[in-house]
Amino acid sequence: MADRTVADVVVERLLAWWVPRAFGYPGEAIAPLVDALDRTGGEPAFVPARHEETAAFMATGHAKFTGGIGVCLATQGPSAVQLLNGLYDAKLDSKPVVAIVGEDISGPLGGAHQEIGLSRLFGDVCNQFVRYGRSPEHVGALLDQAFRTAAATRSPTCVVLPRQLQEALVPDLQTYAAGVMTATPGEPLARVLPHEADLDAAAQLLSGGQRTAILVGQGGRDAAAEIIEIADRLGAGVATSLLGKPVLDERLPFHTGVLGEVGTPAAAELMGGCDTLLMVGTNDPWTDYFPMPEQARTVQIDIDGRRIGNRYPADVPLVGDAAETLRALLSRVRGRPEQQWRATVESAVDRWREVAAERVAAAADPVNPQLVLGELSARMPGVGAVTVDVGSVLYWYARHLVLPPGVKAQLCGTLGSMGCALPYAVAAKLAAPDQPVIALVGDGAMQLNGLAELITVSHLWQQWRDPRLVVLVLNNRDQNGMGGGREPSADPTHRRPDVPYAGWARLLGLHGVRVDRPELVGAAWDEALAADRPCVLEAVVDPAVSLAPPELAFADLRGLYAEGAPARKVREQVEVTANAEDLV
Repeated sequence: MADRTVADVVVERLLAWWVPRAFGYPGEAIAPLVDALDRTGGEPAFVPARHEETAAFMATGHAKFTGGIGVCLATQGPSAVQLLNGLYDAKLDSKPVVAIVGEDISGPLGGAHQEIGLSRLFGDVCNQFVRYGRSPEHVGALLDQAFRTAAATRSPTCVVLPRQLQEALVPDLQTYAAGVMTATPGEPLARVLPHEADLDAAAQLLSGGQRTAILVGQGGRDAAAEIIEIADRLGAGVATSLLGKPVLDERLPFHTGVLGEVGTPAAAELMGGCDTLLMVGTNDPWTDYFPMPEQARTVQIDIDGRRIGNRYPADVPLVGDAAETLRALLSRVRGRPEQQWRATVESAVDRWREVAAERVAAAADPVNPQLVLGELSARMPGVGAVTVDVGSVLYWYARHLVLPPGVKAQLCGTLGSMGCALPYAVAAKLAAPDQPVIALVGDGAMQLNGLAELITVSHLWQQWRDPRLVVLVLNNRDQNGMGGGREPSADPTHRRPDVPYAGWARLLGLHGVRVDRPELVGAAWDEALAADRPCVLEAVVDPAVSLAPPELAFADLRGLYAEGAPARKVREQVEVTANAEDLV
């Protein structure tokens, strides 16, 4: 190809790795690559964000919603620093992202303006792969290695390309020429199954349990049918992590909901009463809500062996794909005709659902935030995606939003960084422009970066076949960002500024709805979901509504164990409590 530059090679490798778009913030050091992307006519596309941090969140959101590899672009110095938050999100939630960072080394002493040691900067978050491009003929292979490593390790990687290298012409060399590294895009990862002996041991353990709990994480996606079948076979109850919430139909009678501080009492009671635990693709950090030490015998399934035993001791570790491993177990596990435990679990679920309905209906001043999520639950589209930010909205999402089967949902699950939901929503919408997307955001996250990224939405939305992107802003004016039962401060300097979020949306040419009366919340959702363009639904909610974390199961026994009581004595007390009628 005449005048083929390294920037053109980068675009070719993005296409080869099926990358539809790269997110970034333009700058001089990355300009040749951005220009090359612009010349493609949108395949792949360059999507400019308002900030490098949100560009990295968009790349991670793309990986989370599509299962593909996200790509983000930035320049050296502070621009590169801003990528870290989104890249750490990808690292901690095990998502493949490639960061391509431009560097300008044309200074009088050969150093870069805004110089930062990029290898050390990205050395932790991209610890699997950080490399500099050095010569035009090696860049293609370097990028292939970055993409292959990101896919194989499910983690972020980084390639640094000096601007002068991006502009350099690529020599017309054969791939087998001496001294030239060669690489080709990899195929999907290999099929992974545990050893037969381990499957037999796991089946024996599960078949011998009397009170089985199943904890499902994001690794259980695509294995919903197998999880339900093994739960029925064992008479088990099911709980999920926050990231695992979309995996199963939450209307199942034995589905206790999300586990942890943001979760439900039914899920806590399930963990407190079980004697057998099956963990499927989860690295849930809420370990206080796990069974007591030595209470339950455990089988853990995970594609990444490094995660097994990371949160709770695993008696039988199974490294493998969730769906195929569960199918192999189903051919070995004996059914349990006696269903007393399942009936106990379902009673706990029924009690929680009654409590949840009471909480949604409770009076508040001016609006109960739980009501806002409850009214959405009744109106959720049957397809599309939901993104969730950090803050009190996470509690209401976990407990009160019932996701229809097939609706995807993502959040910054392990890092817990505020400001992820709107960038995720942009990525989800670009990945499926014919489906609705709903972003659940607090006023803190909206002021952090959401107001700026609404500009991105206003720039892109007319390209979408389905224009619906609804951004719910829970406006509680709480400076701490969590609400949670505290009375608002009397000192106005301690309260978050009351920004007209819906009004800002209208200024940008979007739709805006503001609601501060409980009887109008349902109609506000109807209007937002019927709008002919993206909409900000601003709900003025009461910060004094309690977050009400569920009580820890067997909290007294945990304290006894922590004080050094013999494990045998603790197990005896667990058995006595587990046989009580009020177990859950």
